[in-house]
Amino acid sequence: MTETLSIPLDTGILHLDIDPGRVPLRRLLGFASRIGSKRKFLLVSKVLGKHYPVSPLLMSWTYRALARPVLKSGLGQGSLWIGMAETATGLGYGVFEAASLEGMQNGLFVQTTRYHLEGVPRLEFDEAHSHATDFFVYYPSGAEERKLFASAETLVLIDDEISTGRTFLRLIQAYQTVNSGLRQVFIVSLVNFASPEDRVKLEAQAGVPVKWVALRAGRLRFEDAGEAALPQVAVNAIGNGLCKKHLLAWPGRLGIKSPVTLADADMLELQELLNTADSRPLLALGSGECNAPAYLLGRELERRGHRVKVQSTTRSPIHQGNDIASVCRFEDNYEDGIDNFLYNLNTDAYQAIILCHETPLNAPLQERLAAWRAISARIAIDPATLHAKLHFFRPG
Repeated sequence: MTETLSIPLDTGILHLDIDPGRVPLRRLLGFASRIGSKRKFLLVSKVLGKHYPVSPLLMSWTYRALARPVLKSGLGQGSLWIGMAETATGLGYGVFEAASLEGMQNGLFVQTTRYHLEGVPRLEFDEAHSHATDFFVYYPSGAEERKLFASAETLVLIDDEISTGRTFLRLIQAYQTVNSGLRQVFIVSLVNFASPEDRVKLEAQAGVPVKWVALRAGRLRFEDAGEAALPQVAVNAIGNGLCKKHLLAWPGRLGIKSPVTLADADMLELQELLNTADSRPLLALGSGECNAPAYLLGRELERRGHRVKVQSTTRSPIHQGNDIASVCRFEDNYEDGIDNFLYNLNTDAYQAIILCHETPLNAPLQERLAAWRAISARIAIDPATLHAKLHFFRPG
């Protein structure tokens, strides 16, 4: 039986018709209002680890639940898995990693990015409803990875939620210009609200079979309250377009063929910085598109007996209210000079915050470390082995 919900927001009323499913919707989603976007509502995931703190154990379950139906259907000769920036870059990596741990062979993960890498060839497309519409898919840096990128029979596109699927259609069509051998597409999401008409249109225009995987699905309709519903807030979410090569250490933008691993010695170094007498959980906090390392660190800490939550900063401006209890605003650490945000943060709830980042320890990061009394965890990756080195630093 279809479940019908109407959620009052400060920007209007969100109406949902939810198809039957096993996971209770309220365990998956909360709701909020967007600022400065063509789409004035936000589905606040409770399993993603982005706008809401989530345990690594729940995130791991989510990744496996999405990866297994794809594996069960078969991948053919090689598969390309793409996670969508910025919100689903961690989700995309997690689903790819889960598939790899379940035995997938000859797979490649790449995440879309909003950052410019000078001299690196790329596909370009856009996401019409986003606050920042320029997205890039860079060709992988390694020869083996480039070959797989251009020849994969299966394309797996991963996002946190789908409203129409139009962004994915643009990406599929862009990808087909470099890979005429594509045989099938999987569209994977936590929730899928694309209408039957949108799905049929995408499938027809894709030109290859398309399969949909989601924890819950349905349809949505938004009743807009009008421009005066929220006070006008000036938020710049568009970067300066300068090359960011010197800032980016996470390899997801240039291709990952196997899971990234953390060193035991690094974990022992971190544990020496923690207060074992404090029973409050730890917060492993990612930054922007680089949120997978926070999950990897959180999962390893959880495996070692710590209570952990995972979350990430974002450049997405969201109105406080509904499932956004608090808004923390600060300068980004990628030299764009734009606002970043962290939502639903209660610093008193945590024994320590471990801020995982790929950029050097610049002024915005130093400010956040001081404000949150946090531990810096800068990640560096050996491109040959995909072993991650974490450099820890605690100010003061």
